[in-house]
Amino acid sequence: MTAPSDVSRSYGPGVSGGRARKVRRFPVSDGAPVEVVEDGPSIAGRLFALGAMMTIKPTLAVGSYIPRLPWPFGVVDFAARVLRPAPGTVRATIGLPNCTAQLIRAAGVLPADGNRSVILYLHGGAFLTCGANTHGRLVTALSRFADSPALVVNYRMIPKHSIGEALDDCYDAYRWLRLKGYDPSQIVLAGDSAGGYLSLALAERLNLEGELPAAMVTMSPLFEIDNEGRAQHPNAHSDAMFPSKAFDMLVDFIERAAKRHVVDGKAEEVYEPLDHVETGLPRTLIHVSGSEVLLNDARKAAHMLAAAGVPVEVHVWPGQMHVFQLAAPSVKEATRSLKQIGHYIREATW
Repeated sequence: MTAPSDVSRSYGPGVSGGRARKVRRFPVSDGAPVEVVEDGPSIAGRLFALGAMMTIKPTLAVGSYIPRLPWPFGVVDFAARVLRPAPGTVRATIGLPNCTAQLIRAAGVLPADGNRSVILYLHGGAFLTCGANTHGRLVTALSRFADSPALVVNYRMIPKHSIGEALDDCYDAYRWLRLKGYDPSQIVLAGDSAGGYLSLALAERLNLEGELPAAMVTMSPLFEIDNEGRAQHPNAHSDAMFPSKAFDMLVDFIERAAKRHVVDGKAEEVYEPLDHVETGLPRTLIHVSGSEVLLNDARKAAHMLAAAGVPVEVHVWPGQMHVFQLAAPSVKEATRSLKQIGHYIREATW
C-alpha cells in the first residue's frame, strides 16, 4: 500500500511537536556499561556465517582493491523488491524533502497516529547500498516484537551524496514524526551497521536542540569512520563478512564524497560521533557479534556513553555474522535478539 505524504523543510531552533513533553523517569548509569554474552551459535547460525564468508567476503575483497569502478550499488535494494513481505504487513511510502521513507507495521500493530511508540529505523549497508526493501522483513519482525510501527529512511547515499546529507535525511524523518504528533519519549532511534553511526549522530544533533528520544538501539553498529582502532582489533582478519581492506575502501569513499559536498564555500568535514559523546543522550542497547570486527566500535562506544552517564547494555553473540538479525527466522538467535530488542523498546516507551 502506498500513501504519499510530503513535508516542507523549515527549521526552527528545535523540532516542534504535537504535544507537551511528559515527565520521564530515567534509568541510572553507574558509569560502566552492562555486557551480556549470549549463547554460542546454532548450526543454522554457523551456516549463515559460513555462507557470508564464502560469498560476501570475497566480493568485498575484490571491491576493496578496485573500489573506483562503477559498481551498481543500487541494484541490491532494487533486487530485494522481489522479497515478499510477511503476511499482514502494512507499508506506506512517505515523501521527505530529499528522499523517501517507508512506514512499516507488522500484522496487528496499530497505525502510526502519534499516540503510541514508534521506531525511526536507519538501515545499514556501508552508506552505499540497501534500503527499505533489503531490511523490510527485519523491520517487520522488530515492529511485531516492539508492538510499534517503524519508519525506514531511504536516505541519500555515497558516493553520489555525502553522509552529512544522509544525516540530514534522517533528521527530516525525525521531524516528520514530531509533526505527526509524536513526543520524543515515544520515538526510538534504531539502526544496524552504518545505521548505528546515523543513530548516534542524529541523537547528538537532537541533544543540541534539547530533544531526547526514548532510546537508541543498534545492531552490529559502525560508530566511527576512523579505521585505526578496528585495524588493530583481533577480529580484523577473522570477520566472516569483511576483509581487512574493506573499511579502508569505505573511508576513501566517505572522504571523497565529503569533499564534493560544498556548503558555504567549504567542503563537508567528516563527522565523528564518538568525538561528541555528551551527557543527555538516550539510553542505549547494542547487539553485536562476538566474531566481527565491529565489536571494537560497540565496546568503545559503550564505555564512552556510560562514562557520560548514559545507561548502556551490550549483548555479545559469539560466532554470528555481521547483522545476523537479517537471518531471522531461519536462525533462532536472530529471532531471540530481535525479541530482546523489541522488549527493550517497549520498556523504554512504556
